[in-house]
Amino acid sequence: MRRCALEEEGLVCLSVRSGWDLWLGAQGLRAGDEVLISAITQPDMIRIIHEHGLRAVPVDIDPETLAPRPWMLEAALTPRTRVVLVAHLFGGRMDLGGIAKFARECSLLLVEDCAQAFQGPERMGDPVADVSMYSFGTLKTSTALGGAVLRVRDREVLGRMRGIQASYPADGRGGYLKKLLKVLGLVAVSRPRPCGLLARACRRFGSDLDALVEGVVRGFPPHEGAATFFRHLKHRPSAPLLAMLSRRLKIFGGERLAKRASTGERFARRLRVVDLHPGRHSLERTHGLFPVVVEDPEALVASLRRRGLDASQATSSIAVVEAPAGRAPPAEASLMLSGVVFLPVYPELPSQAFDVMVGLVNDCAARVAAESVAP
Repeated sequence: MRRCALEEEGLVCLSVRSGWDLWLGAQGLRAGDEVLISAITQPDMIRIIHEHGLRAVPVDIDPETLAPRPWMLEAALTPRTRVVLVAHLFGGRMDLGGIAKFARECSLLLVEDCAQAFQGPERMGDPVADVSMYSFGTLKTSTALGGAVLRVRDREVLGRMRGIQASYPADGRGGYLKKLLKVLGLVAVSRPRPCGLLARACRRFGSDLDALVEGVVRGFPPHEGAATFFRHLKHRPSAPLLAMLSRRLKIFGGERLAKRASTGERFARRLRVVDLHPGRHSLERTHGLFPVVVEDPEALVASLRRRGLDASQATSSIAVVEAPAGRAPPAEASLMLSGVVFLPVYPELPSQAFDVMVGLVNDCAARVAAESVAP
């Protein structure tokens, strides 16, 4: 934890899901208590809330900042509200100032999910948050192919979490090695030419490329049964994972992160319709993911893949939180995610592929604009 500048506030877990489950278990919340949650998040986070007998209440987000709208936080508040959980999305950060003020005034605990917002071991955890959670899964910045680091401000709660985790069995070494080999294979086909060949092969044999990739990168298989999921969740990280995570934090340098941020900003400037890019007013954007929202996401993905560019639509890694009975559904979040396409905007992308991708996205937006004004 010294490498994360967390002193006595840090805890390493198998995943953010494991840490979230530990924290809720250590809080002693009562059945029926409510968690206000930003409307787009990882679905398993909701599954864990429900497992603890709590209610997840989504709060719609502003597409420009990807932060919950303050007036909607206030509207969602009830006497049973105990926690606010916000997820920083797509490599940017939301301003927690107003949310933290709301939480303090209402005596609520504030948890920030920073799984997509790691910016270095010396910058872990906003001081206004009670808990900050960072992921080092396969697609994350400075990946260790798994693992999570939590910063927990309440030392008493942290002590209870450590006690619970100490009773868990350690994750197996064999599973980590298997995952490493799968990811190495995925890296080998991630460049435009082999990616295009793989996409054509999937179409020919009736396979789903998104499902194939997701099966490699996901630490927890989608649609896993509850008993298996929670049994998997309750493990300590394996020794190889701890060693890899320690090394990744030790050698972390901000150079590639800065290049990734610069590449993403350059792509954003080339978009002729600024509304295509959600989160354009979020803070400290490093573009871990680069989303665009279009009218026909399937057509855009198909066009990009024909050029060997591995774009994808939203998958089960994130989803809109379903509102419980009697609560307003998050309409803006649903609209945004229904049209989102994630683009492979990374520093190593060849300049020709970069230009092709910009052109295809702009052409897609231009066609929609032309159709909307056609007589």
